[in-house]
Amino acid sequence: MVIYLDVIWLLNFCFDLLLLLLTAFILKRQVKKRRYILGALIGSSIVLLLFTPFALFVSHPLGKLLFSVFIVLATFGFQRFRTFFQHLFTFYFVTFLMGGGMMGVHSFLQTNTVIQDGLFLSQNDGFGDPISWLFVLTGFPAIWLFSKKRLGEVGIKKRQFDEQVMVDIHINGETIRLKGLVDSGNQLYDPITKTPVMIVQLEQLSSVCGEPFLALMKQCHPVEVLQKLDEQFPLLDRLRLVPYRAVGHDHGFLLCLKPDAVVIYSKKQMIQPSKCFVGMSLSGLSADQEFQSIIHPDMLDGKIIQDVS
Repeated sequence: MVIYLDVIWLLNFCFDLLLLLLTAFILKRQVKKRRYILGALIGSSIVLLLFTPFALFVSHPLGKLLFSVFIVLATFGFQRFRTFFQHLFTFYFVTFLMGGGMMGVHSFLQTNTVIQDGLFLSQNDGFGDPISWLFVLTGFPAIWLFSKKRLGEVGIKKRQFDEQVMVDIHINGETIRLKGLVDSGNQLYDPITKTPVMIVQLEQLSSVCGEPFLALMKQCHPVEVLQKLDEQFPLLDRLRLVPYRAVGHDHGFLLCLKPDAVVIYSKKQMIQPSKCFVGMSLSGLSADQEFQSIIHPDMLDGKIIQDVS
């Protein structure tokens, strides 16, 4: 029997890499690419060691546990024991989730029933049937994408809404710090790029946009503002026009800015959304000025820069 060890190793490397990516997604950890590769290399090396005198060790449960520890340390590093065990248990959760998903889909698609002489007969050849490599190659990525999507939706459902946070908006070398309200009712996206939009009071952007721009915004429709702006306006290439619809009103347009970066400071974490637009509102967002911006809930799904707790 011919064993293509290089192919088996490559498949295991790819699968380990996907498992680590999903683990980081659940934990919302920002990990460098070389750490993912190092962790996947350590995990896939088990395949090679199975053909060496160390096979007995790596196939033992303690050996597998030790390799899991090395994989997690290489990928996520070590900050403290609590964080390390969180990483380790999440990695095992993802591994069991994907393995169970593969077995479940295979069992769902498999049938042991045949028709003979007009009768339905059930065959039982043991515990299941061998899973083909073709099924693994197609099923694993599909289940990975499905799991990632479902876990993301669960995170949104369980998120604490209506939470006040601090937010830093970095635009063109300027930093604006505001109080923000995470509002589940804000579901505004740019329809083309699917970028979430946070809302900011126009006056809070005066240091970035300048008073002439603010005056033009108060006098003209957002579409007219774009038409009347001088080509020398420094933020012209950052402006976006996002359509929206409010309750009891016809379709409108919201003029937005594309920031360099946005950092959200919640009670427990410092989060940087991967992308967002800053929508400019002419009206006040809070009568008593308790907050000057409304944060889109999807922005809390960004990368965790630091744990405050």
